[in-house]
Amino acid sequence: MIFINRHSFIPLLIICCFQMSVYSQSTFYTTDELQEIRLYFIEDNWDEILDDNFFGGSSTRLTANVEINGIAYDSVGVRYKGFSSASPDRIKNPFNIKLDYHIDGQNHEGFDKLKLSNVIQDPSFVREVLSYEIARKYMPASRANFAELYINDKYWGVYTNVEAVNKDFISNHFSTNKNAFFKGNPESLDFDGGNSNLEQNHGTDPENYTPYYKLESDEGWAELYLLIDQLNNQSDQIEDYLHIDRTLWMHAFNYALINFDSYVGYAQNYYLYRDKNGQFSPILWDLNMSFASFRFTDASLFFDGFSIEEAKNMDPLQHYIHPSIYGRPLMRMMFEKDRTRRMYLAHIRTIIEETMEGNWLQNRGNTLQSIIDGSVQLDSNKFYTYEDFLINLDTTVTYLIEYPGIQDLMKSRSAYLMEYEGIKDAPIITNVKHFPENPMVGNPAHVSAEITGSPLVDVYFRSGPFDRFQSIQMFDDGNHDDGAANDGVYGATIPHVSNQTQYYIWADNGMAGRFSPVRASHEFYTIQGNFESGDIVINELLAVNDQFNADDNGDFDDWVELYNPKEIAINICGLSLTDDKAIPNKWLLPCLDIEPKGYVLVWADDQSNQGQNHANFKLSSEGEFIGLYQDSVVIDSITFGQQIENVSFGRFPNGEGPFEVLYPTPEKMNAVSSTNEGQATNNDWSMAPNPANHLLDVTFKDRLPTKLTIASLDGHIQFLKLNAISAKEEVDISDLPQGLYLLNVYFNEVKETKKLVIIK
Repeated sequence: MIFINRHSFIPLLIICCFQMSVYSQSTFYTTDELQEIRLYFIEDNWDEILDDNFFGGSSTRLTANVEINGIAYDSVGVRYKGFSSASPDRIKNPFNIKLDYHIDGQNHEGFDKLKLSNVIQDPSFVREVLSYEIARKYMPASRANFAELYINDKYWGVYTNVEAVNKDFISNHFSTNKNAFFKGNPESLDFDGGNSNLEQNHGTDPENYTPYYKLESDEGWAELYLLIDQLNNQSDQIEDYLHIDRTLWMHAFNYALINFDSYVGYAQNYYLYRDKNGQFSPILWDLNMSFASFRFTDASLFFDGFSIEEAKNMDPLQHYIHPSIYGRPLMRMMFEKDRTRRMYLAHIRTIIEETMEGNWLQNRGNTLQSIIDGSVQLDSNKFYTYEDFLINLDTTVTYLIEYPGIQDLMKSRSAYLMEYEGIKDAPIITNVKHFPENPMVGNPAHVSAEITGSPLVDVYFRSGPFDRFQSIQMFDDGNHDDGAANDGVYGATIPHVSNQTQYYIWADNGMAGRFSPVRASHEFYTIQGNFESGDIVINELLAVNDQFNADDNGDFDDWVELYNPKEIAINICGLSLTDDKAIPNKWLLPCLDIEPKGYVLVWADDQSNQGQNHANFKLSSEGEFIGLYQDSVVIDSITFGQQIENVSFGRFPNGEGPFEVLYPTPEKMNAVSSTNEGQATNNDWSMAPNPANHLLDVTFKDRLPTKLTIASLDGHIQFLKLNAISAKEEVDISDLPQGLYLLNVYFNEVKETKKLVIIK
């Protein structure tokens, strides 16, 4: 890192190097820690420039320096953010700070963008941080805490510091970030319209929807339109396009906490990401007006606004019982189905019970306020008084509009919801267990639970953390490892387990339902399966990669290929790869599925900061040990010798044979040649030595060939001899460069091939 005096600097457009941080070690969003952020602008009129850029519709950023908890970063890009929270007439505006604006890769503890909100519409100061903390219990949601902001060393006030929902966030929660990714963020908010409501009201051309959704990925409009079409016309297949449970959790959160500045109110402030299963997941955003600070509309019965008392008793099925004045297909389609409606209400019960149990909400609110109390007192730019801050946890504060006391609102809302039909009188689930405790991968496992008051029970299961859950029914009939018939114990068999099979239970009595665990599917039970040797194999490696295949960063790095020979998908979560027998867990593999007869490529480049498929060690061209482990038990290993550039070492036949030199075939079936012709099937001719250096002897036993060639792997002939071939041919290969070649012997029209390695 190159640092410049923060009081007078020249923006740096190019820099030679930077230091990457490990995401998992970050404390930047630890909820109970107050951050300090200092911005330094060179321009005296920086605020006027930011006003002109943002409110003039420009995305241009102003270059500044920043210090984050005492660590300096140069040439960052700053602009305002938000909609109603930003104004040219305000001193305390929200900030969007891009750390890598001029310096590629610059980040703080792995984060390259800061989102600082100005705590408007919240006298308590804790609505946003508290709401994100609640949301993270049930779905992927941003981390958030508080920060003191200084501008040119002048204290600007307390801000909420919220983790950006960007490609890094998506990678952490979905294992990939390359799929369709959108923000429900209309270019022009229509207070009497659909906005980003996912209604099919702009025709059948995906381009007609561009003013209403912001594309965050390289492409994806066709996929978004398919979701919209399914929501509005073909809901029977909606689960192929939408993650139902995460959608229900978002709705449950919004209705439990009256967070209506969301999909509910003006149909905005949410993201959509399409995962590897083709399902879009909604992601919450902008929670500063939760706990009923926003009451302008519910897009249904209270389309023109509602009071605090009406918020306390807001029907969670408003868009099922009453018309949607402004279309809300993402809710109406969910609520029209009995099963998903009861699942949604079960999620509301969980949020209310866990939020209100043991005065958790009150105690947590007090704790958060105590962290920032002194900073709020000193904040001369805040929108409310210090007295408002002190009382708004419990008491309504009026400033242009009424901001309900959080505890007062939620006590009344809890009392109302816990007596709501479909929330009360739910089944009870206890004593959930599975056996055997640790089955072998690929074998069945039996799940059972004691359940009272439920005629219908299902177990949902998946083989890995990013797979789609599937379900089978559980029975109390004495025939499903459930004990005696009608004894209240339900059972079912999961046919094939992986090393980490995840499952949860849903019980439904026709009026109400319950999950176990109650935070499912965000939380679940796990069956730890054990691997046997051969369940996953090290299939191929390339220890000297000069030009063969590059990683996503354009680097020609070493790699190791893993292969799943089984007929079921296997997740490699919890396995490790190492080049040191003394450290079997040297590098934990990412939580990825390997499909049946499928592959995964691990870059052995000692650059684990480049992505989840990059190991923390390199391969040695001189040879070494590579081992695949589950805990301290080896599943597969190979010790290889000296390697040559762009020639791989792998199993032939693919997945099961011994290791030999190969033409590299990353994430494909191992082949003896680039044309997959295979080896010679007879032994009436041979060559020696192999590997060779200067001279090669080719010996024939019972017949002589009509032609002899040596070809490189790209098909170019390096040596040719026609006819007059003797029983022992001496071939001079001294002019051929080191590498892997194919020795082709022709018996009239029949060609036989063997591999030749030349080492210099």
